[in-house]
Amino acid sequence: MAVPEDVITRWQSVSPYVVWAGTLATAVVIGLVARDLYLVLLPIAFALAVIVTFILQLGIQRKEGFVQRVMLSVAGAVVVLAVATGVFALLG
Repeated sequence: MAVPEDVITRWQSVSPYVVWAGTLATAVVIGLVARDLYLVLLPIAFALAVIVTFILQLGIQRKEGFVQRVMLSVAGAVVVLAVATGVFALLG
């Protein structure tokens, strides 16, 4: 079964935002459930974001723009987790 071209194009442009939203959701859960362990859990959240990034990009099956999409997804996850780390550090 072939995937329509417009669906693939849409996923190419939306996939970094999916990773960012997932990373933000993970950081919020860490902050609500285990704020004491945030220095241990946030790197695990980053590893999860990288894995999800590659799963999404390999699922798209397009080599055009692969590096840019991966870098955008990973860079966004780093920014989200850096902000979360700062917030958790300030809140104690």
